Amino acid sequence: MTTTTTWHPDEDATPTPSDVSFMAEVLEGRHGVLAADVAEFFASYHCERGDAGRAWAWSGVAELVRTRERARLEQN
Repeated sequence: MTTTTTWHPDEDATPTPSDVSFMAEVLEGRHGVLAADVAEFFASYHCERGDAGRAWAWSGVAELVRTRERARLEQN
């Protein structure tokens, strides 16, 4: 049995806090110190295309990545 998920552009795609955390972790793992910049790129991309929900979500990811970076720097 397979499960298919359908996405509709008019549906709310606001991620949960755990989704944002997961997105941040994936970006940090794949892009290291550039993770916040990558998230900002996606935020700008979605903003320019009028998708405020996704732009907001990616901005949240960028903010979380930067917060984690500051915390790591303060520990050292």
